[in-house]
Amino acid sequence: MVKEKVDVRITPSTIEIFHKGKRVTSHQKLSGKGKYSTYPEHMPPSHRKHLEWTPARIINWTEKTGTNTAKLVQKLMEGKVHPEQAYRSCLGVLRLAHKHGEERVEATCERALSCGAISYQSIKSILEKGLDKLPLEEKDTSRLPDHDNIRGASYYKGEEDTR
Repeated sequence: MVKEKVDVRITPSTIEIFHKGKRVTSHQKLSGKGKYSTYPEHMPPSHRKHLEWTPARIINWTEKTGTNTAKLVQKLMEGKVHPEQAYRSCLGVLRLAHKHGEERVEATCERALSCGAISYQSIKSILEKGLDKLPLEEKDTSRLPDHDNIRGASYYKGEEDTR
């Protein structure tokens, strides 16, 4: 029905589509933001192919590249209402592994996870700028040195400082 003129009838509970006076389809109207209803037979063949995939299948596929790649892909899917909405990004990460090599993509995913840059664009940018080749900065978890001018947590709780 692409580029065909259709009539649409919307009621509080149903959406109906008519072509030349004949009802082509109807869908129950879903309430809530981001809700949609699609019949597989109404999808183009390329989209129907995606129905064969599952999040577990894609994650298992990316584990071949590395554990960080699999973790990043899992986070990409968790960031969407429906995991299928992240499939293109996940497949894009796999294509980057073919283009730049699995080791580089694995290092890139490690860097992206460490700084919270969970997106296909971030992965692509890190690779293009060669940031995956730089060592990861270690987080400084050292404490501030003890000093007379530094108040401890007990000061703010109204307790006596025991230093």
